[in-house]
Amino acid sequence: MSEGSYQVFKYEKPSDMPGGKAIVQLAGSDIIRGRVQVVREGGENNLHSHRGMDGFWMVLAGRVRFYGPGDVVIGEFGKYEGILIPRGEQYWFESASVDEELEILQMAGFEKGTKVERIDAEDQKLKVESVEVKEVTETR
Repeated sequence: MSEGSYQVFKYEKPSDMPGGKAIVQLAGSDIIRGRVQVVREGGENNLHSHRGMDGFWMVLAGRVRFYGPGDVVIGEFGKYEGILIPRGEQYWFESASVDEELEILQMAGFEKGTKVERIDAEDQKLKVESVEVKEVTETR
């Protein structure tokens, strides 16, 4: 994407989710990215961290539970609540909803000059590459 390009988007929850998780890519640049993750039972991830990326998470629907090392609960959050996870901090999360799928906004900020990468501290419960990513961005 070139500098100065506007990106517009409209979020709609995927109706054809094949597995435990789907990601809707809203928009992004070299320094920021916005996504919504839809998480069902079986869509939880593993303990990991990100080099060069801070993550801001806010619940849009359902509930989420975030954990740190040793499965210590960092917090449980409902609609319009969330957490900022600084780069390098280990975490994992799961849906804490009984009757509603989790929809959670993820805003990621990227550190310039740093190779951004995911660092797994445990085996992946859900293979990252198996998660469907749907793009809804339109450039103007």
